[in-house]
Order: sequence, then C-alpha cells, then structure tokens
Amino acid sequence: MKTNEGNLDRVLRIVAGLVLIGLAATGKVGLWGYIGVVPLLTGAVGFCPLYTVLGLNTCPVRR
Repeated sequence: MKTNEGNLDRVLRIVAGLVLIGLAATGKVGLWGYIGVVPLLTGAVGFCPLYTVLGLNTCPVRR
C-alpha cells in the first residue's frame, strides 16, 4: 500500500473526520456523522482507495 495523499490532504481529512464524529457524538447531527471514521482513517494511514480507482495522487513526487 503506497501513500497517495499529501500532508495538507491528510490534515484536512483528519480534521473533517474528527469534526463529524464530534458532531455525531454530541447529537448535533444524526448517526450518519459517524461516517467521519472513513476520512479519519484514510488521513491517518495516508492512503485512499478511491484515489487509486480515480488515478489521483496528492502526495508530492519524491526524487
């Protein structure tokens, strides 16, 4: 599994995931807010399977 997310992408995913989970835990949004686990995990790991399918890569090229 190769990293296909850049640092900014990873930070934004983690923040969005935490916000969604926090909103769901406090009852501000419904149970669908727990979908925030997906961006949280993909941001933590640095790999997004959907990026692979779509051929995207936000990770900077290392030379």
